[in-house]
Amino acid sequence: MHRIFTTPVSSVYPHYVTKVERKGRTAAEVDEVIRWLTGFDDATLRHHLDAGTTFADFFGAADLHPASSLISGSVCGVKVQEVEDPLMRRIRYLDKLVDELAKGRPMAKVLRG
Repeated sequence: MHRIFTTPVSSVYPHYVTKVERKGRTAAEVDEVIRWLTGFDDATLRHHLDAGTTFADFFGAADLHPASSLISGSVCGVKVQEVEDPLMRRIRYLDKLVDELAKGRPMAKVLRG
């Protein structure tokens, strides 16, 4: 089992925010992509961050967006669409969305609109 599965989302979340803010994006935009991917509303997202929910439980409770299967490309040299473990693929989807946000991609494209 990968260590990231038992890592609290709240311990990685600030890194996502820092990454996008360095490129002129906002924490609100990070929240928007997380809500889009997981189907959580803002209160549910906050609850998971405050509660220290692990990535396994976070994605276990998520209702993944139907268009999430359109997320493709590489994160850390790994093609997200080729990741076999379903949980790891979901985590990579989130990483990829944050990457695209940081690279200045328009929100409509990030959210596969």
